Amino acid sequence: MDNVLTFKRGRVPLLISMPHAGLCLSPAVENGLIDEARSLPDTDWHIPRLYDFADELGASIVAAKYSRFVIDLNRPSDNKPLYAGATTGLYPQTLFDGVPLFREGQEPSTAERERYLNEIWVPYHRTIEQELARLRDEFGYALLWDAHSIRSHVPHLFEGRLPDFNLGTFNGASCDPALARRLESVCAGFSDYSHVLNGRFKGGHITRHFGDPANHIHAVQLELAQSAYMEEFEPFRYREDLAKPTQAVLKALLTELIDWAGSRYPSGKGPV
Repeated sequence: MDNVLTFKRGRVPLLISMPHAGLCLSPAVENGLIDEARSLPDTDWHIPRLYDFADELGASIVAAKYSRFVIDLNRPSDNKPLYAGATTGLYPQTLFDGVPLFREGQEPSTAERERYLNEIWVPYHRTIEQELARLRDEFGYALLWDAHSIRSHVPHLFEGRLPDFNLGTFNGASCDPALARRLESVCAGFSDYSHVLNGRFKGGHITRHFGDPANHIHAVQLELAQSAYMEEFEPFRYREDLAKPTQAVLKALLTELIDWAGSRYPSGKGPV
């Protein structure tokens, strides 16, 4: 498991994290999956492609290579639940619809899962920690955008249809409230899309753990409805006709994020 992530360093104080875009499986996981899981339905499909404009913005990017079916990088290492009600853990046991993920008796062993923690989870989080520290040292602040997507209807996890853009700031704890308001305003300017702040998805472990506005690290999670850019069911086809206008919203959000921070930290030494 030497090659567990991709990382590209940018030139602006923004890191984009993609923890659920990975498609690789360990042998133990692959051998144990039920047939319905082999297409990796709960993947954040095509997120690197959807954010391919990030190079133009100058953002740093870290993306997972291993599937969340191996280990969920957006869960705490102690596996404490992040949400009340139905959710998935550090080592997912079910698909999003509640169906068991593994054939009976075919789950990876405790030793295998400990290896996933040390060789996949730890390097990903270490990369985020080190890059945010570098950005803050260089610019005086750092921005973290945790990029996710999910089917617009998952009755086991939430009722009804999910809004298109689901911004999460852990109820205001992971970033400056003024920044969250600016991002909401951007979403409101695109009337073809629905949005919500801190609705069903308030930000997972990455947002909650690394967001530290008192120390000038501002973190936001976006859970994007997959219906905004792709076909939500197998073969999970990317839809350029849907994705292109959605990318315009994403680019506007990230540009606003960078611009807001530049106005708040004009000297790079602290807020005004």
